[in-house]
Amino acid sequence: MRADRLVSLVLLLRQHGRLSASTLAEELEVSTRTVLRDIDALSAAGVPVYSERGRHGGFTLLPGFRTELTGLNHDEALALLVAGSRRGAQAFGLGSALASAMRKVVDALPEGQRATAAGAARRLLIDPETDALARRLVTEELPDAVVTAIRRAVFAGHRLRIHYAAADRAPEWRTVDPIGLVTVRGQGYLLATRDGADRTYRLSRVREAQELAEPARRPDRVDLDLAWQERSRRFRAGPDQVAVLVRVDAARREELVGGAVAVLAEGADADADGRLRLEVAFQDRRHAEWALWQLAPGAEVLAPQWLRDWLHARATAIAARYGAPPSEPSVP
Repeated sequence: MRADRLVSLVLLLRQHGRLSASTLAEELEVSTRTVLRDIDALSAAGVPVYSERGRHGGFTLLPGFRTELTGLNHDEALALLVAGSRRGAQAFGLGSALASAMRKVVDALPEGQRATAAGAARRLLIDPETDALARRLVTEELPDAVVTAIRRAVFAGHRLRIHYAAADRAPEWRTVDPIGLVTVRGQGYLLATRDGADRTYRLSRVREAQELAEPARRPDRVDLDLAWQERSRRFRAGPDQVAVLVRVDAARREELVGGAVAVLAEGADADADGRLRLEVAFQDRRHAEWALWQLAPGAEVLAPQWLRDWLHARATAIAARYGAPPSEPSVP
């Protein structure tokens, strides 16, 4: 909305002192021509914004054009600046709203707190785009219209009609009662009920969404953290769960257990080679294959036989691939 953009423009000028039209356009994600029109609108409304020509020119506000927010100490201001997770906000289509809110918080702080809190916030990094191994963390891009309709239905307590594409299925329309939104590692989920049964929908799989006028059938209060934990537990204990008997090096035990859904049984002592015997559960066949392949040769599957066969076949294929010279000349 233009009103929000005008407020953001003023806040940017307050915080930075002087900015060029191109910089403002980049910050506000609009064209330079739109910025110039907004500057004219602000001037007409009595906001003391003026231009400075020259190489280092730009737009600025008259000194003293400011309001202050009192009652916040330094730690409270710092908490506000770092608590807003941009990754989580983007998962719910609120990335631009978060950026605007943070500008307002900084701008409204008293002069002394503004400089120290902003400086301290730059010393803290929350949810970087890549981890320590340079692996990019995936944040799903969601159509604004879809996530906005879902968010409005959740907040308003209205029923929701979604065109949803479940894994390996064609999209189909479903009418659900939304309960809340959850973000996990940059991926957004809708917690809802359908015909009274709990359902969890991944937001990136929603093709279209329509907020209905009908009130949602849901409790007035909900503990989203508890609801998520319960649904996660049921998901991990689904009908495709696989039990695997493993002999694992003691040093790799935590890696095995950390990748499993549950530990079903464990021997009290290590064998003569220092290996432990565990029975662990995995979500499904693919999960078991992936987890045990990561541990080889630090673990040996004792059962089931199909998993031993799969690991043997893959190891044999890898050995054959690398047991012969490269099929193409190596690049110098």
